[in-house]
Amino acid sequence: MRRVAVVTGAGSGIGLASALALARADFSVVFAGRRPQGIEQAAEEAGGASVALVCDVRDPASVAALFAEVERLFGRLDLLFNNAGVSAPAVPLEELDVADWQAVVDTNLTGIFLCTQRAVGLMKRQKPRGGRIINNGSLSASVPRPFSAPYTATKHAVTGLTKSTALDGRAFDITCGQIDIGNAETDLTAPMRTTGVLQPDGTIRQEPTIDVEHVARAVVYMASLPLDANVQFMTVMATGMPFVGRG
Repeated sequence: MRRVAVVTGAGSGIGLASALALARADFSVVFAGRRPQGIEQAAEEAGGASVALVCDVRDPASVAALFAEVERLFGRLDLLFNNAGVSAPAVPLEELDVADWQAVVDTNLTGIFLCTQRAVGLMKRQKPRGGRIINNGSLSASVPRPFSAPYTATKHAVTGLTKSTALDGRAFDITCGQIDIGNAETDLTAPMRTTGVLQPDGTIRQEPTIDVEHVARAVVYMASLPLDANVQFMTVMATGMPFVGRG
């Protein structure tokens, strides 16, 4: 029997690569995202029992509908990859619009909470009970980039949520881990390879990136462990990026 996985933000980038890799690893994958076209094309490419379901992780009703449909279609959930995330304009903190701050908090933190809440409820009542949650964190949680206060703050909070979820789920065979990714090659990181990005010393420099498939394989590894084993935190990064010793 195939295990069932939900991947948020599955229409592009890390979410798309990870969802396709999970499908190749014999998961039935629910490609969840806000834009129908991207996730529908991805689910078709994945084949098998994979489906595309539109969901806005910022909206409690949309999240509730997503997990209700997962339960209706599959009867259970074995894996949730909380991948959906956004960033705010890279401006000095005092110039940041409150609406931009709130948008990042709503997606990166509240969205993960809402999806985790629904996943845990389903994982507790299904038979056999239990399951795994993987949160997409960030190196920025501990070593931020300039002008990244909303993103950094939410990713720092995600680390706390990961630990709390792992602890609270322990008695119900629910485990939670986190993957922190550095410079995976996606459309969002294109400036790193071309024009360069702002460094703490004020310079603009190009940075190395890694094939997103390395991240996808790491997610599959975490997802494939038995529930009595867990990768609590994993860092996958470009070896030469300015992380260790950044600043």
